[in-house]
Amino acid sequence: MQGKLIVFEGVEGSGKTTQMAHTQDWLIQSGILQQLQQQGWVSQLVLTREPGGTMLGKTLRQILLHSSEEAITDRTELLLYAADRAQHVTAFLQPLLEEGALILCDRYTDSTVAYQGYGRGLDRSLIDQLNQIATGGLQSDLTLWLDVPADVGLNRARQRAAQDRIEQTHLSFHQRVQQGFTELWQRHPQRIMRIDASPEPEAIAQQIQEILQQKLSAWYCTKD
Repeated sequence: MQGKLIVFEGVEGSGKTTQMAHTQDWLIQSGILQQLQQQGWVSQLVLTREPGGTMLGKTLRQILLHSSEEAITDRTELLLYAADRAQHVTAFLQPLLEEGALILCDRYTDSTVAYQGYGRGLDRSLIDQLNQIATGGLQSDLTLWLDVPADVGLNRARQRAAQDRIEQTHLSFHQRVQQGFTELWQRHPQRIMRIDASPEPEAIAQQIQEILQQKLSAWYCTKD
């Protein structure tokens, strides 16, 4: 039994965390998760995030998003994200997938391409190499890209009580990140599904549920 990795991506304020919670509630309350478990297709439902999906990752997340003691250079930032991912994949994601877990993950490899590649302007071929090393080739089975204009998302994020280091970056950086996600979606339409994240959360959740119903049916309908 092999699990599935579903990733939620998007710029700051796109609603990833909210929609992951909606998806979790929907899978449980609709009875879909119970059915998948009873039929032996899924072992459990797991929510995680990057950075911060492991104990080591929580420390790296604090450094990456909230440390103010010393400025983090762009290359250092890239390597810290890669370290978090390597630990996350090896110690957490891969074992769970081998057990048949259905995993919802807040950010994965596309974020590194968009943020450090497009946003920071670092070499994208280097980023691809680091992602390959960190993941051992593990890709998402489905990536849900919550598409919202960078300025709209950033305004949402900045209405929160506290802003992290990334949210404090200037708008032009986030616009480059948004362009990165757009180009990734255009290059990988089979893996990355675009979600219009401008409407109210309930309408966004409906889009996600429709896509997941199709994907879950395709993934599990051929099970003996």
